[in-house]
Amino acid sequence: MIITQHTTVHFEKYPDIVTVRDLMTMLNIGKSTAYSLLKDQQIPNFKIKGKYIIPKQSVVDFVEGLCYNESKIISGRLQSARERSDQ
Repeated sequence: MIITQHTTVHFEKYPDIVTVRDLMTMLNIGKSTAYSLLKDQQIPNFKIKGKYIIPKQSVVDFVEGLCYNESKIISGRLQSARERSDQ
């Protein structure tokens, strides 16, 4: 899948386990958004002694999921537009 290759290359400079600060940089988000994503397990993680352990692959999967969902929405809209124009 092209998204996987692009995302992997984009994030290759980060370690396999990223920090909250890394996550903020990777996704260009603020601290409260980062903690919200982690708290809600939208980006799978776990804590050890109160410190977030965030696998880089969890971030990659999150980004790819967003891209996939967006492409499905766009594809659905295009399909609906085609069906309306065929009528």
